[in-house]
Amino acid sequence: MPRPKTKSALIHLSNFNFDKLFTFINSFEEKEQLKEFPKGTMNRNITDVLAHLHHWHLMMLDWYKVGMTGIKPEMPAKGYTWKTTPELNLEIWKKYSDADLLKIKNNLQNSFLRVQELISKHTEEELFEKKRYKWTGTTSLASYLISATSSHYDWAYKLIKKAKKF
Repeated sequence: MPRPKTKSALIHLSNFNFDKLFTFINSFEEKEQLKEFPKGTMNRNITDVLAHLHHWHLMMLDWYKVGMTGIKPEMPAKGYTWKTTPELNLEIWKKYSDADLLKIKNNLQNSFLRVQELISKHTEEELFEKKRYKWTGTTSLASYLISATSSHYDWAYKLIKKAKKF
């Protein structure tokens, strides 16, 4: 599906990809959901992937909260740049390395709802107008939201699908 260009498309694709991801995961028996992926990926199982998504939701929500006060948030996170995102993702992986799948599923569903509420409270112009908010720089709020939602869910789906083919 093409990258969303309207609020309704953003909401639709975000929900569609999230539901697609969870439907796919839940199609596996619990034992299979907990099974390790083949070597070669940092995220070693479904729990790791969902924890990653959850943490990026939390970062998005924090960027928004700080940014809307007029302060430039530390993005992607304190001590990291966009070029050092792989190192940040490794820290996220370590943080959740002992996480429980059911707890992570619940946490992800809750953070998903919070991000959806954030999207819903904005007009299309507020979401898609570039340079509207100082903290989003030359891009739009929607650009960050798409990356944290629909695009990220698609990445997770493809990663899990590839890992489960082995």
